[in-house]
Amino acid sequence: MPAAVIFDNDGLTLDTESAWSRDETALYARHGTTFTLEHKREMLGTAASSSALAMERHLALPGRGAALMAELHELVMAELERGVDALPGVPELLAALRARGVPIGLASNSARPFVERALRAGGLAHAFDVVVSADDVGRPKPAPDVYLAAARALGADPPACVALEDSQTGVAAARAAGMTVIAVPSLPGIALDAADLVAPSVADPKVWELVGLADRDGRAVG
Repeated sequence: MPAAVIFDNDGLTLDTESAWSRDETALYARHGTTFTLEHKREMLGTAASSSALAMERHLALPGRGAALMAELHELVMAELERGVDALPGVPELLAALRARGVPIGLASNSARPFVERALRAGGLAHAFDVVVSADDVGRPKPAPDVYLAAARALGADPPACVALEDSQTGVAAARAAGMTVIAVPSLPGIALDAADLVAPSVADPKVWELVGLADRDGRAVG
């Protein structure tokens, strides 16, 4: 069994990426621009500061990145009040890991207020032993800081941990922390070959095997 399993949030644990996409589309429309899949791919998994700079370019509004990010954050926080779903296989995997006594963490590139509201909206407010956000560390992903902080808080050696991610930024962060990385893409056209395993869903049996579970009933390998 791994020393700990650490989950990304947006697009891996919770289906918040669809909310981000809807609100990014609305924000871009407000400023006379069509939000495209290429825009989404560029910003997927990035920190707020990086997304703000990207929006400045996309919308031809230099110097307005912080204001645009605040506008987008307000839209998404309001949408969370309507609820959000956990992604397929996540509740079952969390329950199986919990039953085996494996420490579970969450390492997100989002701000803590968003992470906490999203987890409450998705019914997972108490699902993790440790939650680390971009607000809690000096550097966001792709730096390894959130993963190293989560492992430290869980009392786990990073190379003995497994991380689950959905973006290139997140995979790079977990790799830099020395962890085994499982990638479950949340967007088509994203190359996540740097991960140790790329799977179509958290429910995939190969995901369960790599975290020390043979199947979705939680029976141990062997």
